[in-house]
Order: sequence, then structure tokens, then C-alpha cells
Amino acid sequence: MGFVPKRPNRLRVVEADAAMREQIYRNRHEVYAAELGQHAVNLEARLTDALDDYNVYLAACDGDKLVGYISITPPGNHKYSIEKYVDRSDIPVTFDDGLYELRLLTVTASRRSRVVAAMLMYAVFRWISDRGGRQIVAMGRREVLPMYQRVGLRTQGVTIQSGSVTFELLTADIESFQRAARDMSHLVGRVRETSEWELDVPFTRPAPCYHGGAFFEQIGEEFDDLNRRHDIINADVLDAWFPPAPRVMDAVTEHLPWIARTSPPTRCAGLARTIADVRGLPTESIALGAGSSDLIFRVLPRWLTARSRVLLLDPTYGEYAHVLEHVIGCDIARHTLSPEDGFAVDIDRLRRDLRGCDLAIIVNPNSPTGRYLPGEMLRDVIETALPGTRFWLDETYMEYVDAGASLEAFAANSKNVFVCKSMSKVYALSGMRAAYLCGEAEAIADIQGVTPPWVIGLPSQIAAVEALRATSYYAQRYLETHTLRAALCVELRALGLRVFDSVANFVLCLLDGLDWSPPALVEACAARGLFIRDASGMSAERRVEAIRIAVKDADTNKRIVAILRDVMSDPGSRSADIEAVRMRTPQSKVAVRPR
Repeated sequence: MGFVPKRPNRLRVVEADAAMREQIYRNRHEVYAAELGQHAVNLEARLTDALDDYNVYLAACDGDKLVGYISITPPGNHKYSIEKYVDRSDIPVTFDDGLYELRLLTVTASRRSRVVAAMLMYAVFRWISDRGGRQIVAMGRREVLPMYQRVGLRTQGVTIQSGSVTFELLTADIESFQRAARDMSHLVGRVRETSEWELDVPFTRPAPCYHGGAFFEQIGEEFDDLNRRHDIINADVLDAWFPPAPRVMDAVTEHLPWIARTSPPTRCAGLARTIADVRGLPTESIALGAGSSDLIFRVLPRWLTARSRVLLLDPTYGEYAHVLEHVIGCDIARHTLSPEDGFAVDIDRLRRDLRGCDLAIIVNPNSPTGRYLPGEMLRDVIETALPGTRFWLDETYMEYVDAGASLEAFAANSKNVFVCKSMSKVYALSGMRAAYLCGEAEAIADIQGVTPPWVIGLPSQIAAVEALRATSYYAQRYLETHTLRAALCVELRALGLRVFDSVANFVLCLLDGLDWSPPALVEACAARGLFIRDASGMSAERRVEAIRIAVKDADTNKRIVAILRDVMSDPGSRSADIEAVRMRTPQSKVAVRPR
């Protein structure tokens, strides 16, 4: 079942049972025989056909009264309706177990509206995608073609005449439907608000947000032989290349038997006080989390609803879009960043894009671009925005710029600004899962109310406290990171990659003019133990032929470059190496999904 709670006076979305099918058959006669003249009027006032033995009808109902319906013909040992009019060889789809046909999208005369049609089309998308459908074929009435095109169906230049009705042949892949649902998130939000979802598939399918980390499939996710880590380079995630500070390692390892069996401080009070002392913040302005993901998943659904409008940079860290779209169902506005401008934020356009937004999420420095928006410019944007707009600033990589550049203190004294700080990447604590959110005390107190006790484990609390105190150690590591990154960029550019300037521990590279696609290059490198990130799907607005590579120590960076050079100079890598990695990982996650 779906996630929408039952409320009165909402249309039900159901899979039609026998009684509902009778209403559909009679309405088909009323619409397609009596009204449109596509079929002859009959004395039964009932219209059905042989495909109804195979078809599934999804219906929108007001109580038990039919409001609209659509027919789905699943794959099987039968012909599709379209084959009565067009030869199979002339239909540009693959006739296999992933092909579904849509028919008879109908809204009853008294309830014809965009929302009911959208409700049925969205139901079709969820029903088919949940069953592994890959392609869709349909006949669309010429009068309503724009509606079909909005949901991702494309005309194929084939006109079909049936009675007095003219149709166009339409096709789509399931990804086109998915993109259309994302682009029309405001309409999907209205569908969610106005429907009782009674299908056997959820309204949304919040599959786990992809973060990279495909390298663990070669190490082994059961951790039976961690020494395999020496055989791979995990440059697809942005973990620090350096170890935690010595005082972190000493504190954890010296007392590990006691730490492992001992419950931590319930509310992480010591860690909160240490953050406050080191960063010059009021303790009451700090909420702790088990990594920034915990805070994102816990806080944003508390602040936002399906009616909220949120601004994101595009591309940016994919977890935000995942939570907003698939968990909450928000309307997303995107501030598009382009490679032509070096992925820089356009301040004037950003101000315009903020209008009407309840929340703006700005990752600064941004991932995957590595660009930094100076604090004084960002403060000016915030201070001139409408009072009702909140700002969530993700400063996960800020220390690579300068710890003093953080807007934490500004957030602590503001009513509408919150700074999220992960301790993973800049303190080499990715495995420890520690983060904090800084903001106005009253809002932070509200978050504390939904924070579970022991949200951060004892080893992680101890490690985080000691890391915060080791300022000189980490400052030196950040300087070394800049040197390593600069040297790596030189080598990558020598391979023909277009490398963008970055301030963090990673670089974004375009494959302009190279005979490689990002997925193919990623898989070929993975076959040789190098894991890099396919960044081509990180933007919702446009595909960018890009990869992202984490900065490692000098020797590992040389290995990265050597493997890339070897792969890119060997055309056989495209087939032999990709097949090798697939053979090793039958349920391969190496082919990276968009975040």
C-alpha cells in the first residue's frame, strides 16, 4: 500500500475488480461508441474485447463510482491492441517481457480534469515500473497528444484511424516516465494530496540513495577478508586520504575493549560542548546526528511537506533530491550549474530562483563540482531573501577551504539559517558517522525532541571529540590535500580530461572529445581495481559526460593515473574488462545509478 493516510472526500486509486470492470465496459460504450463513434453502438450498451482477458484496469473512483480508468496490457503470449493497426516490424520497440501497452485513458465527462488524468498516468508508471517494465507503447488521441507528451511518450510519425477517431503511435521507456514524474513533481504532489492510494505498489519507491562505494563488493560486504582493501582504490567515495589524528587513534585503541561494551553518554553532551568550545558556538545551537544523512532524513521531513518548494543547486549532493522527491514529495526548483560557466553559481539568478521557495539547500563547497561560494556573497543572498525562506547550508568540505569561512556563528544567531557539518570527510571519520546541525536554539530544541538517545556510538563520540581538538594536525593535512589535488589535476589533464578547479578532496572531469562514456570508463576501471564515480547522472536538468575522482595520497594518485592511462589507451577495455567485472559481481552495482 502507499504512504498517503486516508482522508475523506479523496478519489480512490484502485486496480479494478469485476464490479468496477462492469462500470468500465459500460463507460467504454458511452465514450468510444456513443460519443466518439470509434465503435458501433450496441443494444447491450457495453463495450469489451478479447484483450480484456489479459488486461489490467487501474481506476479512479469517488467511493464506488467510476471517475476514470486506464488499461494496461502486460507482456505475454498474445498480441497487443496496436497490432490491429500497425505491423509489429514498424513499431520501434522490443517485443519482450518488458513491453507494456497503455490503452483507453478515460476520464468520465463529469470529472474531466488534468489531475484525474495525471493520477491515472502516475498510477500506470508506478504499476509498470514496480513490475520491471522497460518500454511502453500506446495509441494516443490526436486531440490530447500534449498530455501524453508531458508524461514522456513520444510520437513516431504513424497515424492511425479508428472509426471517426485519429490516433498517433506513441512509445516511451520507463526512464522517460520517471523523468516526467520528477519534472512534474508539483502535479504529482497534487495527486498525492487528492487520492487514496489503494494499489499494491507504494506511491513512491524510495530506493536507497546511491552514494558510490561499489568497491565494497570486491572487498566483501561480510568483511571476511578486509585485506582485500589493498587491492582496490576507492576513489568513488570521498573519504579522506589521510588517517585520523594520532590522538584519535590512541584514545580509541587504548580503551577499545571497554569502549566496545559500554553505553555512550545518552545525549552526546560532551561532544556538543566540545563542538561549541572549538567552533565558538552556543551549546544550545547544536544538534547531533549519526552522520549528515541522519540529520537530513530526520529533519527535512519534519520541516517540509508535499506542498513545500525547495531550491537545490544542480548538480549537487544527491541525497537531498532523493529525500525531497522520494521521501517527502516536495516541489523542487533547481539552480542549474553549467560546465560552460565552470559550474559557478550565478548570484543574480540564484536570487530570482529563491522566490517562492520555503527552503534553499546549498552545499558549499559543492559536490560533485568542487566549487566554493564565498561566505560574504552567500550571506548577502540570505539577508536579502524573503523572511519566510529557510537556508540549509551543507558545509561538509568547508575545512578544506578554511574552518574560519564557516557560517556556523551566523546560523546560530539567525532565525532561518542552519549549517550542517559532517565530520566524515575533513576529520577522516567516515566510518564513525558523526555530524552536527547548527542553528537557532528554539529550532534545534525541536530537533532534539526527535533525536534518539545514543544517536552516536561511544567510539564515534570519543573519536570526534579528539579530532576537534587536533586542529594543527588536520590543518596540515588540508594543505597537503591541495598540493596532491593540484598534482593530480596536471596528470589528468595530460590524459585529455577536462578537469575543473576544486577546493576540496576531489575533482570533476569531463570526457569532452574522448571516445568513452562515463559508465563504460567507470566499469573498465573497476575491472582493474580502480573505482571512480560516474557523474553523468548527477544533474537532473542535463546529462554531463563526467566522472568524479577522489584525491588520494601521492602513490595512490599515481596508480589512479596509470590505470586510467592504461584503460583509455586500450580499446579492448570497453568489452573485455567490463565483462570481467560483471562476471565477478552478478548483481553488479558498478554501473552507477544517478544519485
